[in-house]
Amino acid sequence: MSPTARSALLPYLLACLIAFAALCAFWYSLGKPVTLADAASPSHKLQCASYTPFDKDQSPFDQPLKVRPARMDADLALLATRFQCIRTYSMTGLEAIPDLARKHGLKVMMGAWVNRNPVDTQLEIKALIASANANPDVVTSVIVGNEALLRKEVTGAQLVALIRQVKAEVKQPVTYADVWEFWDQYPEVGKAVDFLTIHLLPYWEDKPSGIDDALAHVANVHDDFAKRFAPRDIVIGETGWPSEGRQRQTALPSRVNEARFIRSFVAMAEQRGWHYNLIEAFDQPWKRASEGAVGGYWGLFDADRQNKGVLEGPVSNLPFWPQWLGVGALLGLLVLVIAGRPQAASQGGLSGLKPALLPLLVGVGVASLGIWGELMRVTARFAGEWAWAAVMVTLNLIVLVHGALAVACPTGARARLLAWLQARAGAWAMAAGFAGAVMMLTMVFEPRYRSFPTAALVIPALVYLWRPVRVRRNETLLLTLIIAAGIIPQLAREGLQNPQAWGFALVSALLALGLWRCVKVSR
Repeated sequence: MSPTARSALLPYLLACLIAFAALCAFWYSLGKPVTLADAASPSHKLQCASYTPFDKDQSPFDQPLKVRPARMDADLALLATRFQCIRTYSMTGLEAIPDLARKHGLKVMMGAWVNRNPVDTQLEIKALIASANANPDVVTSVIVGNEALLRKEVTGAQLVALIRQVKAEVKQPVTYADVWEFWDQYPEVGKAVDFLTIHLLPYWEDKPSGIDDALAHVANVHDDFAKRFAPRDIVIGETGWPSEGRQRQTALPSRVNEARFIRSFVAMAEQRGWHYNLIEAFDQPWKRASEGAVGGYWGLFDADRQNKGVLEGPVSNLPFWPQWLGVGALLGLLVLVIAGRPQAASQGGLSGLKPALLPLLVGVGVASLGIWGELMRVTARFAGEWAWAAVMVTLNLIVLVHGALAVACPTGARARLLAWLQARAGAWAMAAGFAGAVMMLTMVFEPRYRSFPTAALVIPALVYLWRPVRVRRNETLLLTLIIAAGIIPQLAREGLQNPQAWGFALVSALLALGLWRCVKVSR
């Protein structure tokens, strides 16, 4: 090997090592275990957890609804190792719950689902009454409806009538469950129940509380209700924190934050003698259809009934980080092999520090693809969304390979591949612009239940900012303007305290600038 070739190879190899070390550090920083004080153990059981019996392939909207008795039996056996009771929300399909709860030594806060259909509601109410009377040793209280006022499916007067109907026929205490604000809006409901069941979910508040302020918010609301509604008891019927999903202002979903909230809340509640129920026992992927990714990940265990580390032991935000590191390293190596070693300066290639750009670009690219893959793993719900994810991965890989080949300045077959990609580069750039524009419009006009798709735009933003390509000028200009025009409204909607919103805004700005450069070279 000539001295000139050796001088080009050594910086390149060093850059590859640095890029790989950075990739390892990146994934480890996301997945490193965090140790917190335990909340539950076999010898210290918590009070109550919300339970619905659905597997990850089921939802309450399935017709006909087929609840699996073996699943319920196994679920309650697992929950009995950490909880004293469960809370249910409907009677349909859960007829076996009292017997299973008795079998595993659990008590039940039993709920009837109340909706706008009076016939369905009465079926639920009658089943609730019958089960409560048949199982007084297991059913400790009954809940007439869950967030029916929030959903505007019944009036306060209708709900009071249902509560009175149940109170007249059961011996257990009777309550209704809803977000705490609705008890203030419907004082007649508060007067009708034996105790108040309030939902306190700091993430979903109109003004979300970050993890550092969430407990103080819960305590303030509970103490205010305890004073105003004394001597009736206040039960926190739902509280928790999501482990996945989009950030809302300072409220960031993550497994570590879920564990921090749950463990700290339990310590505070038990110290103060509160009655509480945690939401929820198991992740419910079906909720993503109505609440976005965040809706499916409030469980203390995942949908496969595996421990998420929320209640005890070390907890990791990304337990699969070694797998993503392995996939990224193999993918990065493949791209580097395709691109080849950057040519020496005397051969018309890059000089100075420019060879280091190749492993750096590839490292950033495979990291962003891994983040996009993880996002799709928790958000994609059906074939169309998986297809969209695959299209974005394919587009990113094409743009990454194109950028890597352009940095390497190859010869021979690689040069022909670069020429082929270059001839179609305008189409790839416009596709990236179209994806960016669609994503920006959704984040401006319909953002509440959408996760930030930032990672899917990182590679096109960097490649076209560094190396603009010829495009169809007018169409690309329109896409550029849509992306750029949405940045400020997007930030305004999310609030300036949201780092995820800032990240999306930054990458969108880089993509818009890169596309603008493409427009300029296309004159």
